[in-house]
Amino acid sequence: MKHQPLDRLELNFYSLKERKNRVAIERDYVPPSASPKALAGEASETLEMVIESVAAARWKKRPVILAFGAHTIKNGLGPAITDLLQRDWITHLATNGAGIIHDWEFAFQGESSEDVRENIRKGKFGMWDETGHYLNLALTVGAYEGLGYGESIGSFIEREELTIPDRAGLEELVRNPSGNDWGKVAAAADLLQTIHTFDLQSGPQPVSHPFKAYSIQANAFRMGVPCTAHPMFGHDIIYTHPMNQGAAVGRTAERDFLLFAGSIRSIEDGVYISLGSAVMSPMIFEKAFSMAQNLSLQQGQRISRHRVFVVDLAESDWDWQRDGEPPGNHPAYYIRYCKTFSRVGGEMRYVTADNRDFLLALSQGLKRL
Repeated sequence: MKHQPLDRLELNFYSLKERKNRVAIERDYVPPSASPKALAGEASETLEMVIESVAAARWKKRPVILAFGAHTIKNGLGPAITDLLQRDWITHLATNGAGIIHDWEFAFQGESSEDVRENIRKGKFGMWDETGHYLNLALTVGAYEGLGYGESIGSFIEREELTIPDRAGLEELVRNPSGNDWGKVAAAADLLQTIHTFDLQSGPQPVSHPFKAYSIQANAFRMGVPCTAHPMFGHDIIYTHPMNQGAAVGRTAERDFLLFAGSIRSIEDGVYISLGSAVMSPMIFEKAFSMAQNLSLQQGQRISRHRVFVVDLAESDWDWQRDGEPPGNHPAYYIRYCKTFSRVGGEMRYVTADNRDFLLALSQGLKRL
């Protein structure tokens, strides 16, 4: 063939110990008691609506789903989110692949957020062996165990170990699949390939996570709250590593998407908060909502009494609730996340705010109740 794919086994990888990081979690985390900057005007009014809506939804035992981008983790908001989980205000967390990575790196070494500009010039950006090795291995093992993406990493952090199955047992399952779940067989073949390629030993593999108290994935796993991950292939640094298994990513991410859709299925009278996620959150929400509405209509019902609150830094002078979707020649039309959420019915409000200020104000407002 004229065009050949790149061979990741030829790449040089480096230890995380060598990497300079911009964020240290013990130094930079935001405690739930920190004072947020006051939100002004319409943002303040909308915040009160969020507080009341979350409280009303939980009083009715309806879901409150928080979807967020990676900067929520990089900004040190893990403890604030954990506090909301512990008080039963949030019933489902959803993030992207980068959110998973930063959360794991904080748990593993207490630091994250490399200098992309400096490292990409050196051919070192994303070439970190521990991140690529452990996260890809956790996903491949998790796929074999039938776990989702977030659960695979969350359980790994919380338990501080991965268990590598016996080679002989995997080989027997692949050789004689009759009567077994075909997905399990395929996942076993992927794991077997990883074991052989990297000469992994079977049995428990302990991996210390001394900062796991800051991990939302570990805390969610321990509390039994879904924390789903919604990656896009090639977007995250773990794809540079040769241990990456595309099939394992697909299996675990597919399970997480269906878990997410299951939560959206119950969103009537519930609340969805999209915090600083311009792409992942609106894209998965619209598909999951359509699936949920499809099932509701089959039962003679319609999902219509949900509330969506979108929080981001971009200024918007368009009232999506009052005026609907702006015309194509208006700049607000190209605020994609607002456009997407406004199309799914219910009530949608947009808040211009820093994610730290919004989340702290929400948490402390709920405490007042």
